Amino acid sequence: MDAKHYFTDNRDLPSRKREMKYFFLGTEYAFITDDGVFSKGEVDYGTHTLLKALSEESLTGSVLDLGCGYGVIGVVLKKSFPDITLTAVDVNPRAAELATENAAKNGTPFEVLVSDGFEGIAERTFDTVVTNPPIRAGKKVIYRMFEDAHAHLTEGGRFYAVIRRNQGAESAMNKLAELFGSCDLIDRDRGYWVLKCVKTGN
Repeated sequence: MDAKHYFTDNRDLPSRKREMKYFFLGTEYAFITDDGVFSKGEVDYGTHTLLKALSEESLTGSVLDLGCGYGVIGVVLKKSFPDITLTAVDVNPRAAELATENAAKNGTPFEVLVSDGFEGIAERTFDTVVTNPPIRAGKKVIYRMFEDAHAHLTEGGRFYAVIRRNQGAESAMNKLAELFGSCDLIDRDRGYWVLKCVKTGN
């Protein structure tokens, strides 16, 4: 996509919306995607691996989907844990618009905001932050997301991320361990690592 990556404001790209199906734990979901968003043709396996791991967790309270794309994680989490208060953010306005559309389409409405990381939600804290980070944005951007997530978690809050081993999962795990004091590898599949951290007073 040249300079117009999915983690930028690329609303000037021509729109070619399409619908796709996604099956997860016996439930069928329908998502509208478009050019200029991440994994527009299918739900990427990293997201799928993260959702599998999260389905085994018990999410409560306020949850942030950081870098939500067209809303797959948010929709599935809201369907799986209907009592959570879910917020989804993305720097890409086209992705945020699709996430809003997909939340309504799947009967899982939640708040979607255009925000560069925590820029638009600087005053908020969350009980859980989940992300499939935009690896192509570079380590500096990703590690800033980690640092900001730690700062915006409540005491005892949990952070989950999925990263491919060959795209820096081990170094990301080390960075998260520095921030949180420890970091656990809770699932791995096809080279994707799902990492979990808990914020504790230290």
